[in-house]
Amino acid sequence: MTMEIITSKDIISAQDAINRSKRIAIVSHYNPDGDAVGASLALYHFFKNRNISVQVILPNPYPDFLEWMSGSDQILVAEDDMRSAHRFIKEADLLFVVDMNAAHRSGNALEGAILKSSAFKIMIDHHINPDLECDIQFSTHQTSSSAELVYNFLFKYLNKQEELTKEIAESVYVGIITDTGSLSHMCNQPETYVTLAKLIECGVDGEQIHRNVYDNYSEARIRLLGLSLCNRLTVMPEFATSYMFLTKQDLLMCNYKRGDTEGFVNYGLTMKTVRFTAFFIERDNKVRISFRSKGNFDVNLFAREHFGGGGHKNASAAYYNDTLENAIAYFKEVLKKYTKELKN
Repeated sequence: MTMEIITSKDIISAQDAINRSKRIAIVSHYNPDGDAVGASLALYHFFKNRNISVQVILPNPYPDFLEWMSGSDQILVAEDDMRSAHRFIKEADLLFVVDMNAAHRSGNALEGAILKSSAFKIMIDHHINPDLECDIQFSTHQTSSSAELVYNFLFKYLNKQEELTKEIAESVYVGIITDTGSLSHMCNQPETYVTLAKLIECGVDGEQIHRNVYDNYSEARIRLLGLSLCNRLTVMPEFATSYMFLTKQDLLMCNYKRGDTEGFVNYGLTMKTVRFTAFFIERDNKVRISFRSKGNFDVNLFAREHFGGGGHKNASAAYYNDTLENAIAYFKEVLKKYTKELKN
């Protein structure tokens, strides 16, 4: 059974806060993915339909392949207008922190605004070790996605089933599908499929959403994927591990746009001999690293202990403040500690 820690007292407090609220801000993490956007937009549509002033604020741009989503054109990207982003957070009387377990996950520019906010704060998140003081913390790592938690919060605990619309349902569906890799991980809870069934009943076209999300890529993405697999893939059978990387020059050469490398890391796990994989992307003065694993190898602990990152048991990420070459060299050195665990 899914473990969701929310008390009857929390539910009453949330209802009171929503009923009193006149200005709502919804903030998610840096480098927003389908779950961050889907969960945020589900909340946005719910409150917009109630004629409450509501604003979704994302630290930086979301992937192009999510631009079709209803309400996405109303998202405020803080990088583009930091003054307005801070103003909305400061003036909000209700602040939702979605799909992130700590304020720093929103990036340096928004972290301070979140911490200083005097609004009633509600966290809805599915990462482990939540580290943000909130009035209500609706957090569990045993649920598919933050979008599914938003659905449960609104329509299970607040009991607002009559307010479920197609726009909300589509937003939740996108969050679930993208964060589970089209139901390939974090999807063994029956409740997830019950939720998906209710979303379909509400008018969601799952086939069309799949085309919108997964058949809507740029030429740059396909070229980058080909380059990654053909020229940037290393397999280390002695560790049951693989890794890929892309340099800044690779990104420039292929006309990279944010989101073009979404999901690349998963290709490393498609080999039957690989249990652990990593994907390195060179940035200015740092390297973005994504980790994925099969089975019981915990990449959240790996990322936390060695790279100061984190996430989920089988999916995590981190930054390494050094060169790409040094990041890969450090990864290889650390990997030696896990030879027995990975080979077994």
